[in-house]
Amino acid sequence: MMLLPLAAEAAADAPFPPFEPWHFPSQIFWLVILFGGLYIALSRFVLPKLGGVIEKRGDTIADALDEAARLDEQAKEAQKQQELHLAEARAKARETSDKARAKVEAEITAETQKVDAEQAERLAEAETRIRKVRADALSNVDAIATSAAQAMLGRFGVTVSEADASAAVARASKD
Repeated sequence: MMLLPLAAEAAADAPFPPFEPWHFPSQIFWLVILFGGLYIALSRFVLPKLGGVIEKRGDTIADALDEAARLDEQAKEAQKQQELHLAEARAKARETSDKARAKVEAEITAETQKVDAEQAERLAEAETRIRKVRADALSNVDAIATSAAQAMLGRFGVTVSEADASAAVARASKD
């Protein structure tokens, strides 16, 4: 059993094997070989492909940004054209509305003038009839007054000739 503690003592006194100085030259040699190979592999194969992908991606992004700017300009131009067309349509609608309003007003004015002319004509005809009826009535008034005078005098028992009654009515209407 004694053997076990000696091995433990020997293991405790020995340094970690990779840190032993006689291993350093071979470790440095393999370190240079591995990192040199890794550097050559990365610089010749991996990094150019990675750079190409990054450059391609940058070009794609730049193209997409250029396309977006171009489409934005087109959209702004289309919006300006749309606003211009909308303004033209509004102006045309306003013009059409004004023309329709003027036409309706002209029609109303013409119809009003026509109706006014018809009413004036009817009024003139009515005035002519009234004058005729008045003239007829006035001419008949003398005849009616003459016959009324004869009838009243006849009730009192006085007989008057038509010529005398007519002369008396004419004198009374002059006063």
